[in-house]
Amino acid sequence: MRVVVQNDINRACGGRAHASPRRRAGARGALAALALAALVSGCGQSGSGAGVHPAQGAQPLHAPPARALDSYATKLRAAYAARVAAAKRWGLAKVPLTAPPAPVHKPEITARKGFEVDDQEELNLPPVFTTIPTKKKIVFLTIDDGENKDPAFLRMMSDLKIPYTAFLSNYLVKDDYGYFRKMQAQGHTINNHTLTHPYLPGLSYAEQRHEICGMQDIMKKQFGKAPTVFRPPYGNYNHDTLVAAKSCGIKYAPIWDEEVFVDHWEYREDDLSLHPGDIVLTHFRGREDWKGTMVDDMRRFLGKVTAEGYAVARLEDYL
Repeated sequence: MRVVVQNDINRACGGRAHASPRRRAGARGALAALALAALVSGCGQSGSGAGVHPAQGAQPLHAPPARALDSYATKLRAAYAARVAAAKRWGLAKVPLTAPPAPVHKPEITARKGFEVDDQEELNLPPVFTTIPTKKKIVFLTIDDGENKDPAFLRMMSDLKIPYTAFLSNYLVKDDYGYFRKMQAQGHTINNHTLTHPYLPGLSYAEQRHEICGMQDIMKKQFGKAPTVFRPPYGNYNHDTLVAAKSCGIKYAPIWDEEVFVDHWEYREDDLSLHPGDIVLTHFRGREDWKGTMVDDMRRFLGKVTAEGYAVARLEDYL
């Protein structure tokens, strides 16, 4: 049976098979899913000669009937080849790993210990958290404010099929809502980051509510719906912030565990490492603020997470 599996892998990866047709046909139906799973991990990076190890919990393959196996494998090879080409086109050393499918049963999201406010549970206030509880080797990319609107960034992330969540502040995006509509049309999620990006704890309850609810109204008008996810500017908030956010329809208030820049990373934890489920922050910035572009920023981000065996997942799939 090992020979049959290896023959299917060899055929899909462009190699040669050696077992008889009768043996291949007899075991192919039972081993189709296994062979295809091996195909994805066994074809290897371009020029490496070693097997590619997918992210923990990589998406299971649903194989078609045995008679369609060759066609299915061909499609997988074409999809992988497209990813290899995209990675090369955007200057990545390795092909980004594919995230597992969204969980059927979503994890329970609670406030990170020490990040609660008074009456957090009693009032069922939106939790503030930095990591999604999961054992899968995935991280979540979040991008704040909306100042820089680089079309190359949209092309890059679309080509590479990398999901991300944007948290928008109206004073920075109102000059070009269309840019973020394109982002939304590509399947990325846009969320609330207030009207003017103020230090919320320094405002009254009414002022905080205006900042959050006002942005909810704009997002519903410009993007078709008011989000349920909100990030307080600078990661600063107090009891009034979360009460106001809840009154505006907010259910979650994620902040971050790491922040990536064009030239370095910053960490919340003392171990200075990525962890399964971490939320990573960056900003919409360009050369006027950084020593590089959004594309450069994404190269640094994807280079590190891929090298460490992490895939990038969609945050809202876990909320």
